[in-house]
Amino acid sequence: MRVNRLVLRNFRNYRLLEIDFKANINIFIGENAQGKTNILEAIYLGSVGKSHRTSEDEDLIGWDMANASVDVFFSRQGVDNKIRFHLIRGQKKEIILNEFTIKPREVIGSLNTVLFSPEDLWLIKGAPTLRRRFIDMEISQAVPAYYRHLLQYNRILHQRNNLLKKIRERKATRELLETWDDQLSITAAILVNKRVESLKKMGMLANLMHRRLTSSKENLTLVYYQAGADDAAAVINNEWFRKKIDSCRELDIGSGSTSIGPHRDDIILKVNGKDLRNYGSQGQQRTGILALKLAELEFLKSETGEYPVLLLDDVMSELDAQRREQLLLFIRDRIQTFITATDASLFPTVKIGQYYRVKEGTIVE
Repeated sequence: MRVNRLVLRNFRNYRLLEIDFKANINIFIGENAQGKTNILEAIYLGSVGKSHRTSEDEDLIGWDMANASVDVFFSRQGVDNKIRFHLIRGQKKEIILNEFTIKPREVIGSLNTVLFSPEDLWLIKGAPTLRRRFIDMEISQAVPAYYRHLLQYNRILHQRNNLLKKIRERKATRELLETWDDQLSITAAILVNKRVESLKKMGMLANLMHRRLTSSKENLTLVYYQAGADDAAAVINNEWFRKKIDSCRELDIGSGSTSIGPHRDDIILKVNGKDLRNYGSQGQQRTGILALKLAELEFLKSETGEYPVLLLDDVMSELDAQRREQLLLFIRDRIQTFITATDASLFPTVKIGQYYRVKEGTIVE
């Protein structure tokens, strides 16, 4: 999978940018706030249909501009494709894939990417929602049907929580929960079982990467934590969920929220059996995240047949020289990669790809 060309109009600080990518590794060098990350953001938009930096599409439109557009030309399995985003202030964005208008949820799975930014270092130390988002995004890119189930689950969850609040306020009856509980149980089982299956495969890949990074001195394991499961070996199906939801009904009504389901689960990373979040050093945590990101690449390749595009947003300065070298060795001649950095000295003196200088919304090779 490759991004061949990018055309931006009134996108962030770019009035007009047309750039072709022929190199496998593309490195954008420049000071902060010059437009480096905007390039990666545009490619990521073409991959998942939204920015990784803002939830508001209007933020992507250039200052004092009424509209903007992003065209990403890419190849998948040797077939050329084009996805276009037309952004208009006060309106929903228009998305066109190969001349056909599509919905935002249909973007996932067309152009696969893996994004690695400094914020990802919080995957280990941060809240469970970050780790749930991580696994959901990877599975969704590999299996777009999973994303549809995830959207369905979130809609059901929202409706059930609203009903719980009404029951608590005596504005609705408990019997109305039956339909929502049935739907929630079925969809929850689909999501959790796919997460467990995928995490097992990703865990094996992450451990291989981690052993390579640590010269086989440490083992990394990924453990899926199922909220409400007393037995880790329990069979998680819709009947299991339905029983758990029934047992928590009074608690849920009292709190006005659903206490059991994939929205409450977590992923635990362990090194040599110890929780990396609580007991890992900063160096171990960074190695764990790097191993996880490399495993993402291999996981998507195993599921789709080709490597995704890798986006490295200002992470080279966050890694020490050894980890930078390991990362570049892994991607070179294998994965198309886009890298942003403020310091060219972070890269080998031998040219490894195409370098670009970015300044005030202009790019020069």
